[in-house]
Amino acid sequence: MKDAVFTMKLEPDLRAEFMAAAEASHRPASQVVREFMRAFVQQQQAQREHDAFLERKVEVARASMQGGLGRSNEEVEAAFAGRRAAHS
Repeated sequence: MKDAVFTMKLEPDLRAEFMAAAEASHRPASQVVREFMRAFVQQQQAQREHDAFLERKVEVARASMQGGLGRSNEEVEAAFAGRRAAHS
């Protein structure tokens, strides 16, 4: 696979600080940027997976409510009020 070149504009101060920090860590700036990019891609993938997980949970809950298997907020509040009263 052939490497691709990535060009970007930066503020001069940010570039200077970044280059100094990369040098202080004894790593090439390009390696640090690749690490940032990989971490960002992984973070975005994890967020998409989490969003999909939550979406599935909501779909299951809605289907449960539509099937008459769920309880209303009022029913849940009443049940927990009864539990609190029994333990006081």
